[in-house]
Amino acid sequence: MSTELIEEGRRQITICNACRYCEGYCSVFPAMFRERTFADGTITQLANLCHNCRGCYYACQYTEPHEFALNLPKILAEVRQDGWQSNTVPGALAKAFHRSGVAIALAVVVGFALLIWAIKTLGAASGEGFYAVLSHNAMVAIFTPAFILPLILIAISLRRYWRSVGGGGVGLRDIVSAFSLAAQMRNLAGGHGDGCNFEDTDRFTHVRRWHHQAVMYGFLLCFAATSVATLMHYVFDLPAPYGPFSLPKLLGVSGGVLLSLGTLGMAVLKVKGEKHLADARVWGGEMAFVLLLCFVSTTGLALYGFGDSVWLTELLAIHLGAVLAFFVLMPFSKMVHGFYRLAALTKEARDLSA
Repeated sequence: MSTELIEEGRRQITICNACRYCEGYCSVFPAMFRERTFADGTITQLANLCHNCRGCYYACQYTEPHEFALNLPKILAEVRQDGWQSNTVPGALAKAFHRSGVAIALAVVVGFALLIWAIKTLGAASGEGFYAVLSHNAMVAIFTPAFILPLILIAISLRRYWRSVGGGGVGLRDIVSAFSLAAQMRNLAGGHGDGCNFEDTDRFTHVRRWHHQAVMYGFLLCFAATSVATLMHYVFDLPAPYGPFSLPKLLGVSGGVLLSLGTLGMAVLKVKGEKHLADARVWGGEMAFVLLLCFVSTTGLALYGFGDSVWLTELLAIHLGAVLAFFVLMPFSKMVHGFYRLAALTKEARDLSA
């Protein structure tokens, strides 16, 4: 990790620890105030507890033009991003994505879409619905490694993070607490539950929290739809296609709608938010991730609505290309922040119960 970023983070956190004006704010501050000195791993852990709601910045009396020039949301965002890239395998791909995310995502989507279109063109598939374009076995052969291998890379990076912050054994209660905080996104509710002022200095709102929840629950519903369809196919011998009121369709459509609305809302907030309170170096890569996730859900809904049209092959190729791009780029995009924040919340729960 960058020594300069860690040292600047240590300087600002030490001043915050002496002031303690923000004691009632998010999980960062109780964790900070338990310490007297700050090791590199502690600063990394605090950075991953931060959700960049920015309330502390607007409340701080030591921001510029004060000589202390505190900007805690920005330095924690930079430390957090640097930590993700340092732990990622290989780290060069993460840096490349956050530097040129839109171009890389577009190239990968188009490349995979053309590959799927070529498979259909060069070889006939037997089956109904989507399987008339790409057989079930072909989908399994393509998507299984594309899903599992990125998860392995993420697991390796999380293991590195866990070691760097001094993580150890955790109990079931710690894990349940972390998942509960993540599900509620309590740290996006602001220090007093009024919401955060991500959009405006004086306006507190829960809009950012709602958009994040829409993305998270939409993604989980889509994953549940795929899981249910897998069980129906292999356990109950009920292969696709499924009717409009089947469980996979109901879960998938509702998840797709939430995911599309949530990602669009997050993109708008990201444009409106003040860039100097985040890591401006990776703004493009973060926006690319949000737009890619939006494209995955929107093309999925389009495929549902126009799956019986003459455009089935093209729509399926574009959608599956987007899904493949999302999976393959997962370890190098901001998707990893969910895993890291969950790990940070788990360690915080363990430290509180110790």
